[in-house]
This record gives sequence, structure tokens and C-alpha cells, in this order.
Amino acid sequence: MPHGEETRVLIFRVRPHGLTIWILSILLALKMVSFSAIDGLAADRLVVYSGRAERLIKPVLDAFQAKSGVHIDLLSSGSTELVNRIEAEGVRTSADVFITNEVGALERARELKLLAPIDAAVIDGKIPAEFRASDNSWIGLSGRVWLIIYNTSLVKPADIQSILDLADPRWKGKIAIPNAGSEYLQAGVSVIQATYGDQRTRQFLEGLKANAGTHVYGKSSQIVDAVAKGEAAVGLVNHYYIYRHLDAQPKAPIAPLITDQQEGGMGAIVNAAGVGIVAHSRHKDLAKRLVEFLESPDGQKMFADQNKEYPLNPDVAADPALPARQSFRIATVPLIKLGELREPTMALIERVGLR
Repeated sequence: MPHGEETRVLIFRVRPHGLTIWILSILLALKMVSFSAIDGLAADRLVVYSGRAERLIKPVLDAFQAKSGVHIDLLSSGSTELVNRIEAEGVRTSADVFITNEVGALERARELKLLAPIDAAVIDGKIPAEFRASDNSWIGLSGRVWLIIYNTSLVKPADIQSILDLADPRWKGKIAIPNAGSEYLQAGVSVIQATYGDQRTRQFLEGLKANAGTHVYGKSSQIVDAVAKGEAAVGLVNHYYIYRHLDAQPKAPIAPLITDQQEGGMGAIVNAAGVGIVAHSRHKDLAKRLVEFLESPDGQKMFADQNKEYPLNPDVAADPALPARQSFRIATVPLIKLGELREPTMALIERVGLR
């Protein structure tokens, strides 16, 4: 076989990672392959940094990959850690798209100018304004309610009117909570802080700490398990953890409780997973295609059907097992406020000594 044909076989059989990039560099030096060949190999790939659990986001990314032919390289970590990583990498970052499990991290990334505004045409008519950054540099993907899970054999719904009630001494030894590093906890506390101020929020956190004791967990699924087993009477989780557990164990004695609906109450705490295009991405057109898919009815339906989250595209219905979105009132704190409150909230949690 002529030498040129051997080179073509090598290029098209191997994916452009590690050893392959090194080989291509040698071939370039020998003038055996053009820059356009490398560009062709890289152009159909996207690198996604994701703060979401892989099981929640990978099926949707796989569906986009199958539909578009664009290969997705997924790197998963905590949302805060990924913001710090993108900032540290600067223009050298390989990230094209940043997905988070809550809006606070995206807003922080926007403040640091790590995200590129997304063309309005990609999202117009799909996602309501309250679930987008003011400049469209991040866009919500799916909504979730941070609420109380309770054991139906141990608690009556009328026993709790507000999330703040969990700080009452009557719940001592009966509640399960996320640990201090939980981004869900941080976002929820930010909403409480914006609504009631530092003093009342601190009292709430001190009550949680005293009442939870050793029932502090690193994973929301552990909180659900503890409540289902009666090890705790109530807990704090995002709603979809409850419904996924009930899908697997329909007879589990657990149920969600959406609180703070009384007159003068702050409303339910709602947050959103979201997405942004990294400012230094070298594949912004492909990244826009991914965002468009995630916001499309097909992508949104996957969040609804597989994850039990609330789709943000108004044309897509939520799972019928979930409380209708119109059936409860939500807190009026704008999601963009979560970025501003992020550091003060974390400082307050640290001062209280939650572990």
C-alpha cells in the first residue's frame, strides 16, 4: 500500500486523544497531513463540563450525540469546582459547554465573564425569562422544588407549615439534612436569607444543626432512604429524588410536602439546572446546537420522563405524578440573586458550624 494511503488509514481509525494527537503532531512536522484534517477530526466533538450527576445528564447527551453525530466528551465534578477550573484554565480551557445542577454556579460563572451570551433565536419562545440570565449567557434546563420529604407513618402533613418549622426543638433527632457542601442546601438557604434576612436564617440553620444530630448526609438519595426506613421522620431534598424512589419502591412510606404556601409565607423554593456556552469555546456553533437540543421538546421530555424534573419549556408536560406547577406558589427571589448570595450564604453556613 502506498505510504499516503497508510497515513489516511491511521488518521481515520484513531480518535483524536492522547497518543493520536502526538502522532498527528509528528505527521504535521513531516508534512504528511494537513491542518484541515485535524480540524475535521476535532470539529465534530464537544467537551461538556457538568456539575450534574452523570446518570441524570448523560442519557440526554447520548441522545444528542446519536441524533447529531457530534461526539460528547463529558467531565463531571461539583459545579463550584468546575467554575474554579474554567476560570483557572482561561483561554486554554477545553470546555465548550458548562452544565450545572443549580443556577447559583452559572450566575457566578457569568459574573466572572466565563460564559458567552447565547443567540436569542436559540431560545426564544422556549424558556421563560425568569429562568435565563439577563444577557442569555446561561439558560435553565429543568426545574426542581427543594422540599420536605416525610415518612407517612410518622408525620402528618398538617404538622409542618414551613421549612423553617424544622428548626423547632420538637423535631430534635427526627430530621435528615444535606451536609454543608450541598449546593442544594446552599441555594435553598440563599432563598431563605433573601426573604427573611441573616438573623432568622441563622436561627434556622442552628435549629437544623441541633435537630439533625448525626443524620447529615452527602447524598440526597441517602436522605430519602433514611426517611423511608423510619430512621428519620422528615428530610430536605429536591422533589425528584422522592419520585424516583417511589418508581422503584411504590409502597415506600414517603411523600413530598410543599410548604410555605400559607398567607405571608415565602412560597416553595424552586431552583433549576442550567447550561451555558463557555466564553473560550472553539466550537460555539456546535455548542449552540447542543443547547438548542436540550431546550427542545425532545430534550425537555427526557428531563421530565427520566429524571422526574419540571421541564422549563412550556410546551412540554411534566410527569403526571408530580404536583401540577400551577398548584403551588413559589418564592419570588429571582434566580440570578443566587449568584450574588452564594458567598454570604456559604459564610453563614460555616459560622453556624454545619458539617
